[in-house]
Amino acid sequence: MITFTRTMRHTALLLPLALLAPQATAQDGMVTSAPQALQTGDETPWIYIDSDVPRDREWLWGAMDNGLRYATRANGVPPNQISIRVRIDAGSLHEKDSERGFAHLLEHLTFRESKYLGQAEAIPTWQRLGATFGSDTNAETSPTHTVYKLDLPNATPAKVEESFKLISGMIREPVLSAENLAAEIPIVLAEKRERGGPAVRVGDKSRETYFAGQLLGVRSPIGTEETLKAATAEAMQAFHDRWYRPENTVISVAGDFDPMQFAGLIEQYFGDWQGKGPLTPAPDFGDPVAPPGADPDNPIGEVAVMVEPDLQRTFSYIYLRPWRQVKDTVAYNEGRLADSLAIAIIQRRLEARARAGGSFLYAGISEDKVSRSANLTSISFTPLTADWRKALAEVRGIVADAKMTPPTQEEIDREAAEYDSIFVSLVEQRAVMAGSALADEVVSAVDIREAVAAPETFLEVFRSMKDKVTPQEILERTRNLLKGDVIRAAYVTPAIGEATEADITAALQEEVVPASDVRLAAKSISFDELPPVGEPGTILSQRPLGILGIERVEFANGTRALLWSNKAEPGRVAVRMRFGAGLRAFDSDQSAYIGLGESALVGSGQGELGQEELDRITTGRVMGFNVEITDSEFVFAAQTRDADLDDQLYLFANKLSDPRWDPNPVLRSKAAQTLSYAGYATSPGAVLQRDLDYFVTDQDGRYKTADTDDLAAATPDGFREVWAPLLEQGEIEVVIFGDFDQARTIETLRKTLGALPPRKPIPVKALASVPSFPNVDSETIVRKHRGDANQAAAVVAWPTGGGVAGLPESRQLEILVSLFNNRLVDAMRERAGASYSPTVFSNWPVDLSTGGRITALAQLEPEDVPVFFAAADSIARDLAANPPSADELERATEPLKQQITRASTGNLFWLYQVQGSSANPSRLYSLRTLRSDYSETTPERMQALAQRYLASRPGWRMAIIPEGQELATTVRDISPAPVARVPAQTTGR
Repeated sequence: MITFTRTMRHTALLLPLALLAPQATAQDGMVTSAPQALQTGDETPWIYIDSDVPRDREWLWGAMDNGLRYATRANGVPPNQISIRVRIDAGSLHEKDSERGFAHLLEHLTFRESKYLGQAEAIPTWQRLGATFGSDTNAETSPTHTVYKLDLPNATPAKVEESFKLISGMIREPVLSAENLAAEIPIVLAEKRERGGPAVRVGDKSRETYFAGQLLGVRSPIGTEETLKAATAEAMQAFHDRWYRPENTVISVAGDFDPMQFAGLIEQYFGDWQGKGPLTPAPDFGDPVAPPGADPDNPIGEVAVMVEPDLQRTFSYIYLRPWRQVKDTVAYNEGRLADSLAIAIIQRRLEARARAGGSFLYAGISEDKVSRSANLTSISFTPLTADWRKALAEVRGIVADAKMTPPTQEEIDREAAEYDSIFVSLVEQRAVMAGSALADEVVSAVDIREAVAAPETFLEVFRSMKDKVTPQEILERTRNLLKGDVIRAAYVTPAIGEATEADITAALQEEVVPASDVRLAAKSISFDELPPVGEPGTILSQRPLGILGIERVEFANGTRALLWSNKAEPGRVAVRMRFGAGLRAFDSDQSAYIGLGESALVGSGQGELGQEELDRITTGRVMGFNVEITDSEFVFAAQTRDADLDDQLYLFANKLSDPRWDPNPVLRSKAAQTLSYAGYATSPGAVLQRDLDYFVTDQDGRYKTADTDDLAAATPDGFREVWAPLLEQGEIEVVIFGDFDQARTIETLRKTLGALPPRKPIPVKALASVPSFPNVDSETIVRKHRGDANQAAAVVAWPTGGGVAGLPESRQLEILVSLFNNRLVDAMRERAGASYSPTVFSNWPVDLSTGGRITALAQLEPEDVPVFFAAADSIARDLAANPPSADELERATEPLKQQITRASTGNLFWLYQVQGSSANPSRLYSLRTLRSDYSETTPERMQALAQRYLASRPGWRMAIIPEGQELATTVRDISPAPVARVPAQTTGR
């Protein structure tokens, strides 16, 4: 498959100088030698060998004599940032039995100490350069590779060169000492523990079943406790020497510099790198093979039944074929696109049956190439009841019909229109493709051994082939996708004795009856045929807002609009419509209808449009309809484009003027939430997700996750009774930022939101109903989970404030939180080895006068819950008693400053800043200090905030521990902090 890349130099927003200071020219002063390894002229770049896919000319490609390959390009999204990716062709599949987990452990050690970075220096160094730990500096280990990532903001020539130097030292010469191993292994084991639980057990067993006989079945990147604890410095060095070589390395760089200079720096710092000893070939990952005696027409292989009492039923069966290196040609990609159409047709039929009240809640089909180990087609579904046989027969019947009879041309055209709109949007938005995403795409292409192409190429390929795709060709491709050398299956159930492996095998061998009634008949629908919202409204006022060129328009019915038409993000339009009172509007016993509203309100339809009609009328369009319920408002939000903006606004307005109350989406959402509720008990993290907001708001029922009793009592009639009046309440503000025709949009607003009848007022009771903070004099709240016995979580929270007037202070609190977070990571991860990713964050509700809080939390072992409480309390007291050092402040403020600088080049950032200002202009006053509030402070200011919010009252505490255990009270000793600090977070597993 082609991996798409697209970009063009970003046109930054024209911002007032009071908001953002000008940045230095990126490449001034950088001196590098001319790159010698560039592949120019008629030479075929390394990634296009054996491919006739047109080259993406914005990339420069280089192949060095030592075997290292690279790709560089200029990109200004966001301005003055560079993104570096170093990919090593070694993951968990490259490990020996005694090395399980070594690829991932080596990733951690690489960040701990290296040639140019002493112990404890890596993360602080990047923070001082403005890179945020965990997002700007990161790494991932997968079965097939290890990738090191850096997104460097505010990149000056000196910073760029220093970054290449530091990264080269990390990759080439990490310090793999016994001391570093002793410090790092507990952190990796903490990561392993925190990611454990039923979902991981199911994933491991499923992978073992699906890839039986292959390395992928037994090679999880996290490794095993036994092999990790047995790791030695010598063994780690041997693994590094074997795989970390220039021949196994690809570097991709995209950023706001001359790509020739990137190439020169790569050659400067990696050109003399030589591997140790002869090159070791990659191991044979193996092929999927059917067991002896399997039916060649239906080769059922390994089957697993997993009983997990707190997980909902899930059934999957997959067709596996060997993975083989392909020649990534245009013809090959045309075939892949036709496969995608075939898959999409089946997927839509499965979804239609589920919506109509089938025996399964969800069903999906996908085709993928997995870790260079198999090419597979996967079919999975969630049975509504214990009768999995009925659901399996229904799903297999839909799939069998697709194998037997060609689809209609209308079905093909419908899916082709969806793909065409996606590809057109990619072309339109190539100018705002982030450099980080472009660098990632090269890495992904290398991983699957395929090429990259510009979005225009892909659109051209698709349009040249889609009209040639016939129903008969889709039928043949469907049949090929639903074949395999072996078929394997896994069933997860909460009930013992519900199924055996023999039952599953027998069911898959049964003759299937094709379901010919699932084909979706053509039914043309057009927005032009829909009734108007009402009489077009009258514009009362239209004037500049006074910032950024935003225009404020007010209509006679009370609707207000904030419009900013700009070319900063070509092809993109963000729409956010706010109304009502949000969570304040509900009674404490209506939690079920809050959750159902977020999931079923759109699906319940509007006017003449049910869920199927909504799908049809938006086919081939870039439209959305997200429902958000915040503390203080309801939100309809969408990302669209100018060509679809008028109809997007019609959908929003029509939902308010003529809501439809189809029961099926409500019943389906109710079933989904009921089936998944038990899953909240499976781990400390899941319990936090379920219970934290409820308990930290003093058990306010509006913040409760609806339980099975709440859901059982909810009905479609009750849903309508609750939501119908809420859709009529509160004046409307719509904010539209992006690349659109402003004059036309104002006229559209007159016919849509401006044409609505006057809104009913929000009840005074709702406006006054704000969440409370619990009494901190109470004992620690203890909740129990049913997951692994070595898992727990702990939370400490302090109340802060809320409201527009406090916005400058809320931004300063982000600096305090960053200081707190750095110290908590050092205490809980480095000194205690107790938690992999402790975190501290701040909430400040702008539209409420109260309700804000600072929250610190961590997942850890049950006996370390008191350690966390003691560490959090100690840090809070110290921040209040002693001002932070200048270096601490720099490490906190520089990343925050760079985050704001980067985010402020996008429309969504400013949309969130100015929303609400049409009714409350005071929201705009603090914009003048936005950047300085996040980046400029004093040690004394931080100490004063800590005294006010962290030391003025004890923190509220919550602990989540395993069932059958009691909360520990003894705090184990935390030894003095070692010199090591935080390694990069591992992602992508």
